[in-house]
Amino acid sequence: MKATTSTTGSFSKLYCTVFGHQYNVTKKVTKHVKEYTCKCCKKQLTTNSNGCLTELTPTFREINSLLERVHSKRMMRLNQKIAS
Repeated sequence: MKATTSTTGSFSKLYCTVFGHQYNVTKKVTKHVKEYTCKCCKKQLTTNSNGCLTELTPTFREINSLLERVHSKRMMRLNQKIAS
């Protein structure tokens, strides 16, 4: 028996191979760190410490969540200082 493959999955990968990925920002972690997803093949990327795009692995996903939490706490503390 042959295994069936998804024609839309292979077409989107082919499209990205020929024309390149079409990344959209899916999450803004901080001002400089963002997470991206390709509109066609759903490949996920993030910016690393050098500012280059890197594949979004579970390690980078955890780093981004911790970075987002630290950044949001810092921004809340800064806003409270300005208000008082």
